[in-house]
Amino acid sequence: MILVAGSANLDFVIQVQHIPAPGETVLGRDLAFFPGGKGANQAIACARAGGATTEMLLALGDDWFADPIEDSLSEAGVWMHRVIMPKSRTGAAFISVSDDGENAITVAPGANSGLSADDLPELGGFSHLLLQLETPLDVVTEYARVAHEQGIKVVLNAAPAQSLPAELLAVIDILIVNEGELALVADHDGNVASCLGRVEIPCVVTTLGSRGCCARNGDEIIVQPGFEVQAVDTTAAGDTFCGVLVAALHQKQSLETALHRANAAGALACTRLGAQTSIPSCGEVDLLLKDTAAEDSSRREALSKYCGFQAQDRSGD
Repeated sequence: MILVAGSANLDFVIQVQHIPAPGETVLGRDLAFFPGGKGANQAIACARAGGATTEMLLALGDDWFADPIEDSLSEAGVWMHRVIMPKSRTGAAFISVSDDGENAITVAPGANSGLSADDLPELGGFSHLLLQLETPLDVVTEYARVAHEQGIKVVLNAAPAQSLPAELLAVIDILIVNEGELALVADHDGNVASCLGRVEIPCVVTTLGSRGCCARNGDEIIVQPGFEVQAVDTTAAGDTFCGVLVAALHQKQSLETALHRANAAGALACTRLGAQTSIPSCGEVDLLLKDTAAEDSSRREALSKYCGFQAQDRSGD
């Protein structure tokens, strides 16, 4: 089983022609709300797109915002360890989505800020603990420490970007970051390859948007090009990637295979509006992988060059 401990929000999404600049007012179009939050998104991705048995520790307010979140998790088959915070609102996010699929997000954490170290359930039976940074950093650190001491693989998606304490870095098995987050953790502004060399974590996975992703696993380098899709909304693409990656590793798939599946799932999530509503099924991921089975070596070489690796660096070579 996989345990996801983290945030759950209700997302208020408005479609706009372009993301407003500071001080700019933009007239939007449709307004809709969707269940979201990095933790809940990743839990649903583990279960729905990854096909893994998944549980989630989350905090909710005693309000109607919580209802669609609980319904979405239940529908995906995620077992919930709920912490109800009656004096706090359920977390909320306000998201502008532009016509080219980009987004700007503001989060009001609400009940997510109330999770405490005492809320962590018994960890027997879990293979992986998946964490993010939309809940208190000291609590995330304690969850990671407890899981590490019990021999559970600790996976941290270090988003939203912030500096990480040494005591947290010391107990992480797999770190998942985008380029900006990687630079912050590495405290370095060089290319991806040079940043990866500065992070003393056994396995570091870096997502690269539409380009794909790369990973350093010990001394091994893996580069995986992305999938070409027509992006509608990128809101939950990274969370989908994280959930499917962990699900595949839980199922004993190789890291290279897990990265390939995670890329596919993240790409599919970009083709639909909303966070959890955009997360594909496991069957949809399988179908995309089947339809795009042919390898484009030129794209792999281009990605290796972008990251700063030699073109021949590749898992299994």
